[in-house]
Amino acid sequence: MTLGGITVPGCLLGLLAGAAAAQEAVDTSSGEALYARYCATCHGATAGGDGPTAAFLTVQPPDLSALSEANMGEFPVSRLIRRIDGRETVVAHGSPMPVYGAFFEGSPETTIDTQSGPVSVSLPVLEIVEYLRTTQR
Repeated sequence: MTLGGITVPGCLLGLLAGAAAAQEAVDTSSGEALYARYCATCHGATAGGDGPTAAFLTVQPPDLSALSEANMGEFPVSRLIRRIDGRETVVAHGSPMPVYGAFFEGSPETTIDTQSGPVSVSLPVLEIVEYLRTTQR
């Protein structure tokens, strides 16, 4: 099937390639800095769930460096994006995550392809997610 002289499968392939390129172009050092500023207080400097405030929380933060391990070897990109940007509620927070939602709102978004299908995500959230991918053991 063609649409304006371009085959539909070709369009889809182009969109997927663009999404993959957006994911590959993410600056993990920026994600590391964002993580240190917004997440490490609870989740720890190395994402082990052992941040300085963890001892004071009713529900302990998870070990984010073990996400792939807990997900049968697959890094759960879509689920992590949805938890960080507030589309999926995190019970321990008592409200949608992130606590710093205003920072993440209003940032330009891109669509990336994940194991669960295409997901729209802001650049700061994607940078944090891609940084967390590098922490997996």
